Amino acid sequence: MKDLAGRIAVVTGGGSGMGRELVRQLIAEGCNVAMCDVSSRNLAETKRLCEVERLPQGLRITTHIADVSLESDVQRFRDEVAAQQETSRVHLLFNNAGIGGGGSMIAHSREEWEKTFNVCWGGVYFNTRAFLPMLLQADAGHIVNTSSINGFWASVGPAVPHTAYSAAKFAVKGFTEALIADLRINAPHIKCSVVMPGHIGTSIAANSYKVHGGNDSDELNAAQIAQARARLASTGRDATAVSDDDILKMVAERARRFLEEAPTTASQAAAIILAGVKADKWRILVGDDAHRIDERVREAPERAYDVDFFESFAAEVGWRLGR
Repeated sequence: MKDLAGRIAVVTGGGSGMGRELVRQLIAEGCNVAMCDVSSRNLAETKRLCEVERLPQGLRITTHIADVSLESDVQRFRDEVAAQQETSRVHLLFNNAGIGGGGSMIAHSREEWEKTFNVCWGGVYFNTRAFLPMLLQADAGHIVNTSSINGFWASVGPAVPHTAYSAAKFAVKGFTEALIADLRINAPHIKCSVVMPGHIGTSIAANSYKVHGGNDSDELNAAQIAQARARLASTGRDATAVSDDDILKMVAERARRFLEEAPTTASQAAAIILAGVKADKWRILVGDDAHRIDERVREAPERAYDVDFFESFAAEVGWRLGR
């Protein structure tokens, strides 16, 4: 897998962020790509960018609408890939799709919590199940599962509950590590990697509201404003004293900061991931902040959720409280 040219890659969440950049860089390396997302306009933009950058002759890039939390959608996605890529095998599976939300078991709804968990964990499980027969048909394969630093440290700050996303990312990490022995015994030509990014500049903050609200518009509807208000309340603040306009401004500013003030861009993250795959690394940390928090948690696991632990880390790497 040191040479990706001519291979067939499947990328979930290819409409934006790291997924989009993975698609662009895979195409640039001569890899055929099938990508899915819940947003048709985001998929179209990713494909347009690849075509503007001169899609190499003969390569295929196909787009597919799929909610990875639904097994029926994933199975349809697999069948479309086989038909449109005209193949019975794939070489690379990037389980990248993810959303935030459902941080609190108390302040947030069960529906929001489970949607976040089912996208972030269920998407990895369903796609691995669905595409495994096609990976088995290939001469070489690699499964790349995106976890997070929240897969070994369940926090984004002492005042921000983060249960659904963290639980899902812990599951992704454990699943991928367990796959190492399973694949070695039963499918030695397939490798796997767990990706653990720190703060990457993506639109996940904005996209999460869209997914939870069932609204692909950049304008938040009443349900999304209510979710944002619940998020504010989950941090212990009095959300009833905040107007809808102020909620909208807070959501927009948080999304802007997450995208624009990240220490690592989505493009840089994708390059690190692909380099890790080529080097056959099973554990791929992305960003200096990811490396540093990994070291800190290992050094003092019993203190990992103390307030001063987070504050000293945030000061060291330039994180804002709660990001």
